[in-house]
Amino acid sequence: MMRDGYVVTWQGQEYDAVPDGDKVRIYTTRSTEGFTEVKPGRYVQVLKPGEFDEVAYVRTMCTWRGEPFIVLAEADTWLRLEYTGGRAPVAQRLGLEEFDYGVYQGWAPAAEVSDIYEHRV
Repeated sequence: MMRDGYVVTWQGQEYDAVPDGDKVRIYTTRSTEGFTEVKPGRYVQVLKPGEFDEVAYVRTMCTWRGEPFIVLAEADTWLRLEYTGGRAPVAQRLGLEEFDYGVYQGWAPAAEVSDIYEHRV
């Protein structure tokens, strides 16, 4: 599973989360006590400071063709990657498109990607 977003640890479990001022909204896909259904299969609970243990930002990282990337998405056997090496000539050599100024992205066969791990901040 490729993750890119906030997570919160609450009551020993990790939940997808969205900071909201000093509070945090946590989400689950199943009906759980204390959560409100906001749409089918999506439940939310708002927690106040002191009610949760940890807030972290999780991003899936990897290596492709010897260079560092963020994994943005997955489609079938392909991964959408964003280059984090900061060198335009390398990005161009890899055939990446310039998504924004200095931001290079592209699709890579998942079988060619290695060293997939989660980076927590």
